[in-house]
Amino acid sequence: MASYIDCVVDTNPMAQEISTVSNHIKGTTTAVVAMQTAVVLAEQKAADHVCDNVNKGFYTLIRSQISQKIAKLQSEVDSHLMHLNQQRKQLLSVKSRMEHDYNMISGRYLKLFNGLNQNLKQRVLELDRPMIDFAVKEVEKVSNRTKYLAATVPVSQLESLAASQKIIASNVKFRGLKLINSMSNFLADMSEQKKLTDRILVEKVNAVENSILFIPVLISECNFDKYGNEDIDVAVNNVQLSQQAQAVVKNAVNHHIENLQWQPVKEIDKEVRSEFSKLLSSANTSQRVKEMANKLFMANSFQTMKPP
Repeated sequence: MASYIDCVVDTNPMAQEISTVSNHIKGTTTAVVAMQTAVVLAEQKAADHVCDNVNKGFYTLIRSQISQKIAKLQSEVDSHLMHLNQQRKQLLSVKSRMEHDYNMISGRYLKLFNGLNQNLKQRVLELDRPMIDFAVKEVEKVSNRTKYLAATVPVSQLESLAASQKIIASNVKFRGLKLINSMSNFLADMSEQKKLTDRILVEKVNAVENSILFIPVLISECNFDKYGNEDIDVAVNNVQLSQQAQAVVKNAVNHHIENLQWQPVKEIDKEVRSEFSKLLSSANTSQRVKEMANKLFMANSFQTMKPP
């Protein structure tokens, strides 16, 4: 027969330990929640940073591609414009040459046909000289007998004296009118001949010669924002070059500017140093500012492009 032993067990230590474990679990839970919150914030910041960099890179890439396309299209437009201007000059030269040839050929044939007309007229007149002389000379003399005899002294009655004087005055006026018309026709012919001669004897068109010119170009590179984006500026001489020539040179430099490489310079060029000293001495600033500018200039490092 089984027997039972009654014993009293104290559970307070185990309860205290369980209570301690419960407190540690609560602290762990709080730490896990805080860590999860921190992880979520870190992931959000990382995602925002990645998105900002991706957007910045995308916009920079699009801007660079658009700038390259603009430069390329501008270069093509300027090239076509120069080609069209060259063709226009050639067409004007051909037009001038054709006008010169036309005037020369027309003058030559005009002289030839005038000579042929004169020779034919002379031959026709020689076919029947007596009849021509009678029709041209004698009949005209008979018809104009009163006009040719108007200068003779009128011997008539007093009644017809006034009429005779009027005839003489009319004859003098008619001959004066013929003289004036002859002079006018002569002057008009001389003016027309001068205009025709000026059109024929044009000046020789200066021949266009191709030559090579060395043009200095200033290329400056700088950072225009805090992200390190670079801005490149090209400066060309604007004294001896036209606006079109300057645009062509700038487009050509922008087209090949990616292939250019910079190299550091050991010492400042003497001409650059001399020009800077002249500008510094002529500046209307204090001596302290000039010394600081000279100090910064001497401490600065330069880079030049490597020769191709």
